[in-house]
Amino acid sequence: MIMQYVVIVYLWLAILLYLVLGGADFGAGIIELVTTSRNKPGVRKTLYQAIGPVWEANHMWLIIAIVILFAGFPEIYSQISVHLHIPLLIMLMGIIARGTAFAFRHYDAVQDDMQHWYNHIFVSSSFITPLFLGIIAGSTFSGKINLEADGFLSAYVFSWLNWFSVTVGLFTVALCGYLASVYLIGEANSEQDKRRFIRTAKEMNIASVIFGGLVFLAAAIDGVPLVQWVFGDPVGLGSVIAATLSLGLLWSSLRKGKLNALRFHAGFQAAMILLAANYARFPDFIIVKGGNNFSLFDHIAPANVIAALGVALLIGSVLILPALFYLFYSFEKGLRTPSEKPGTISPPPVPSHHVPSDPPSE
Repeated sequence: MIMQYVVIVYLWLAILLYLVLGGADFGAGIIELVTTSRNKPGVRKTLYQAIGPVWEANHMWLIIAIVILFAGFPEIYSQISVHLHIPLLIMLMGIIARGTAFAFRHYDAVQDDMQHWYNHIFVSSSFITPLFLGIIAGSTFSGKINLEADGFLSAYVFSWLNWFSVTVGLFTVALCGYLASVYLIGEANSEQDKRRFIRTAKEMNIASVIFGGLVFLAAAIDGVPLVQWVFGDPVGLGSVIAATLSLGLLWSSLRKGKLNALRFHAGFQAAMILLAANYARFPDFIIVKGGNNFSLFDHIAPANVIAALGVALLIGSVLILPALFYLFYSFEKGLRTPSEKPGTISPPPVPSHHVPSDPPSE
């Protein structure tokens, strides 16, 4: 039935948008983590300017994905909640700690030594959260979840604590840092900050390639047929080629100062990576030890539940998405000076001592 496909499309869109938008928010903390102490204050100012009004909204995509799994695919939701409850708990605690630290370090009425701890909590949780988000994602198709496990370690630890899942987590961290640095290039307040974010984007790009290679190496060690899924399938191979070509277009857009194109290509690369890793194994959502996989087609809720869920998602899109887009639009419009053109990277402001105090006489 058509609603089945509507729900599945919304599930993958929610996962993609959380990776692209929420991942960029996590990446902001990762950038702060790798920034030198001398440059941290300026970077923090830029990061807050960029993500301050919208960081809470990005968690909406995670909530939507969880609700879809809970209502539409209860068996899949149950298996993830049981076998991956430890990394799930750590990820959720990271989200809470990060949000709390982000709010208190800007709105705390008293500026004291606690600011030091808020900063440490923010950057550490910005690393831990995407790390375990990637670990959870890797665990769903690692084949390490053992439904017949009779011990605590085999049931609740080795299902996610393995080379493949951990390297997927590290790759996710690097990808989030890359997305954030690319998005923040256009938010830089000075030419020096812009160059810093460009350099960070290049470093995170290299880190993503390195950790991506480690993911394939770990897949070979743990017996995950990732090479076959990605390069043995025309869609997977095409996605890798498209992501590679888009990387060249991204740096070309940077040279031309096209901000919107720059961000589009970064998001497109993330989408292609997600497609390459998941298309060949679709509709299996969880691959378990022994081959009794959990499929989005076979382990789905009754038809009446799916119909109601699909209608709710469609109606919710009409109500929520325009408001969300307006939030981004109004925030960007408020930050842009009248001389700036949308979709471009504006030059750094002229220092005040270069501006004459009085207009020249005619």
